[in-house]
Amino acid sequence: MNSIKYTILVFAMLLGLGCKQDIKVVSEINEVNNIKKKKLVVYQVFTRLFGNTNTTNKPWGTIEENGVGKFNDFTDKALHEIKDLGVSHIWFTGVPHHGVIRDYNKFGISNDDPDVVKGRAGSPYAVKDYYNVNPDLADNVANRLQEFQALINRTHQAGLKVIIDIVPNHVARNYKSLSKPNGVKDFGEDDDTSVVYNVNNNFYYNPKETFKVPVWKNGYSPLGPEKHLLEDGEFPENPAKWTGNGSRLSQPDMNDWYETVKVNYGISPDGKKDFDALPDGFENENYKTHYKFWEDKTVPNSWVKFKDIALYWLEMGVDGFRYDMAEMVPVEFWSYMNSSIKMQNPNAFLLAEVYNPLLYRDYIKKGKMDYLYDKVQLYDTIKSVIQGHGKTDNIPPILNDLKDIEQNMLHFLENHDEQRLASPDFAGSPEKGKPAMVVSATSTTAPIMIYFGQEVGEDGSENAGFGKPTRTSIFDYVGVPAHQRWVNNKQFDGGQLTKKEKELRDFYKHLLNFTINSSALVGAYQDIHLYNRKHTEGYHDKILSFVRWSDDEKLIVISNFDNKSGYEFDLKIPKSVVENWQLDNKAYQVEDQLYHKFKSVLNVENGNASLKIKIEPLESFLLKLN
Repeated sequence: MNSIKYTILVFAMLLGLGCKQDIKVVSEINEVNNIKKKKLVVYQVFTRLFGNTNTTNKPWGTIEENGVGKFNDFTDKALHEIKDLGVSHIWFTGVPHHGVIRDYNKFGISNDDPDVVKGRAGSPYAVKDYYNVNPDLADNVANRLQEFQALINRTHQAGLKVIIDIVPNHVARNYKSLSKPNGVKDFGEDDDTSVVYNVNNNFYYNPKETFKVPVWKNGYSPLGPEKHLLEDGEFPENPAKWTGNGSRLSQPDMNDWYETVKVNYGISPDGKKDFDALPDGFENENYKTHYKFWEDKTVPNSWVKFKDIALYWLEMGVDGFRYDMAEMVPVEFWSYMNSSIKMQNPNAFLLAEVYNPLLYRDYIKKGKMDYLYDKVQLYDTIKSVIQGHGKTDNIPPILNDLKDIEQNMLHFLENHDEQRLASPDFAGSPEKGKPAMVVSATSTTAPIMIYFGQEVGEDGSENAGFGKPTRTSIFDYVGVPAHQRWVNNKQFDGGQLTKKEKELRDFYKHLLNFTINSSALVGAYQDIHLYNRKHTEGYHDKILSFVRWSDDEKLIVISNFDNKSGYEFDLKIPKSVVENWQLDNKAYQVEDQLYHKFKSVLNVENGNASLKIKIEPLESFLLKLN
């Protein structure tokens, strides 16, 4: 909520016009504002790849051939450099123990079958044991949990918060926890497997049918050219379980999430919900009221299991979670889960993957999510602009459509699922992402996220084995070349970076550090792009502009997405902005806050304002009014 609306609401209350609902809303706004004095920046890192300095990159290569990163690679120096980039939270992707094709038998860990594992290093989203961590990430496998605990402590000492994944929709086909606390039972351990569905079964079954490995097509083989001892086209599962993406076939397709099984949240095969519905109006209630609602309710067994898992990691010191494919799980579960988390840690950072815009508000307001990916609207639109076939005119309507939840819509240009900016299938150049990064970071009060290697122009061109280049592999052991040049044999000083890579990282560092320290960027927003498209000669559909402001900072943001042409024009500031900023009829100095190289003058006369702009290809300005 911007400062104007907030002031009006408080004023109405003082006049006695505010109702009980208004008081509750203001209370929650104050609670959020006290926590959120700065914008947040998330640094997503694929944990097994971060510290790997091996450059072999053999397709389907083993750890011995291609190397692997460890928890201990996140040294004090490495974490300090991440923090110094302008980061508040680090998302360690791939931490929970998932299936891997490596023999850890001597540590009591069963071998995983290549027929139900993707890649040699395995999918981080096919979790095998929620109460322990990936053995690949430890120097001493027997002490892997202690090594992760030490990483949590180092991360906190560096001034960063820790986020890990929870994958609620599915688990690995061979789920078996070696580390679960006393009294905790594995998923499926008490299931009645003679029926397709029972409200307290953790999985769905096809009684009297046996699971069959998919038919491999187009020359695919689970480990490429290698024939593994356990690769025999069979995996013992009787009766067959439904697959993670919802396939009910006992023999799923190879494009299904065949390595996983779908978790049952109390929804019958015909769609009936065997749990209590949230009362009408509960989207307006806070997490404490949601928690109280569930206290006397009986909920499906899977709900309790995942709630206990989340609380286990919170107790260890984790500060938040990223939820995979959250929209495939009922929103009522999230009300139960997230209210329990917030009761233990009110400041927990809860980020969810939800791709249906029609569900955004339910998962935020009823499900008590803090943040959702702004993928389908802002990311997809900005990608089309970067690629040259979209117009910036399409961006302001998106921001307007999401204005009631703008603070909840996390922005990004890269993550482990998406193509690297520098890959030929996306932009072909990391520099083309610069204006998009400025817009993503500064247009709303929501967090911005970057993916490790993005800041040095990683292009994802390695053929690691499973999957295709343009995305850095999450399934195999691989080195990440541009990132490795920054790692510089674990000195974490960028010593091997090229001049261009250093300049790119410097851009990210300037932008992100400004972002986390700007009061305007957690204040009000107004579009001026569409106004200038109508009224400004020389203003182009490759330019985007808007204003941000707080009581003590006023910004004019301008980005040029054109990689070939620069532009000159007199940018116009609408009267409504002049009035909101309470500007007098005079000249005001403005200066760019990224590099302090561009200065101009904002001339205000009779309520109208304009300033001369000369902007180069792919250039952006964060112009601060002095």
